[in-house]
Amino acid sequence: MEPVDVVNRPLSTPTLGQESRAEVLEQRRANRGTDKQEFTSDFSALMAQVKEAGLLARRPGWNTLRFVLLGLSYVVAFAMLFLIGESWWQMATAVVFGILFTQTAYVAHDAAHRQIFTNGKVGEWVSTIVGNLFIGLSYGWWLKKHNALHHANPNKAGVDGDIAPGALIFDPEDAHELTGLRKWLAAHQGWFFFPLLTLAGLQLHVNSVQAIIKGQSSIKRRWIEGILIAIRIIGFPLIAIWAAGPLIGIVFTIVQVMVFGLHMGGSFAPNHKGQPIVPKDVKIDFLRRQTLMSRNISGGRPMGFLMGGLNYQIEHHLFPSMPSVNLHKVQPMVREYCAQKDIKYTETTLFESFGIIVRYLNRAGLGQADPFDCPVTAQFRSR
Repeated sequence: MEPVDVVNRPLSTPTLGQESRAEVLEQRRANRGTDKQEFTSDFSALMAQVKEAGLLARRPGWNTLRFVLLGLSYVVAFAMLFLIGESWWQMATAVVFGILFTQTAYVAHDAAHRQIFTNGKVGEWVSTIVGNLFIGLSYGWWLKKHNALHHANPNKAGVDGDIAPGALIFDPEDAHELTGLRKWLAAHQGWFFFPLLTLAGLQLHVNSVQAIIKGQSSIKRRWIEGILIAIRIIGFPLIAIWAAGPLIGIVFTIVQVMVFGLHMGGSFAPNHKGQPIVPKDVKIDFLRRQTLMSRNISGGRPMGFLMGGLNYQIEHHLFPSMPSVNLHKVQPMVREYCAQKDIKYTETTLFESFGIIVRYLNRAGLGQADPFDCPVTAQFRSR
């Protein structure tokens, strides 16, 4: 079968169906980030294989099951909260809620990538409600940070906010500007990685609220998001205090936020941290940009449940609108295609990835790592 060339077809063509529109979006991503597009055909050929296999099609049955199971899980979790009452056994309930909120975040993440609904407006509203009301995460803020910046340029210095300097230093160039205690902490920052993950959930809440208050341009429904996130961030701790008493309720909330941060951070960090960082002046074609900067986590379907499908990070970055439940099916195709094109395909275990992250962070904190330690550096610097 001849591959369909959809790279230059206009998105606004009235005859395009929803699936075709998704394919056009995927193809257009192949044209971003490089002045010369001779590598675009590499991704086009892979896209043709994936399209023929039907792996971009939505999975309504699977997603309905996810929503039903999440709903039932919330019923069980709230039943635990009120039945256990004023007891320190509520810390177990806090862990359950921390995990449950993370699983809910996976659904919001998939909806924001248009994996669930063919109707974009429906997907936006579901992501807005689920993200703000259930997770305490601004959909508009996340959409810009994660979709527009991170997915478009993973691990690119000065663009990808996930590697911007903050509590941790990811780009060795940023470490050269540090002095005193901050320099010492950066040199040992790898050992602080896991303790800091316990604060990741709190940081997501704070960043979301700040973006809503400031009126960040990507937040189209500012007042709606503000009301929903206020209900979640203020209301849930009050419910915990009502059910378990002031002291236990407050500790319950702290534990829940810490577990949420560990689970969320532990699912997102292994996918890119410790992979090559791309300097600002390097432009790479879509296929290589998404593959070389990403890392898969082995473990199959069980790991997929634990990480919400993010363990297939390479495939997710290549096909962000592909339903997460299909990612394990496309993995053999992508791995084989990368081998044919001599593109490095990275996959490790979860614990190996954590070791890579800790070692990389300590090197980066000392300013010792090459920002783009990759054999195609010279090739792409010429673009």
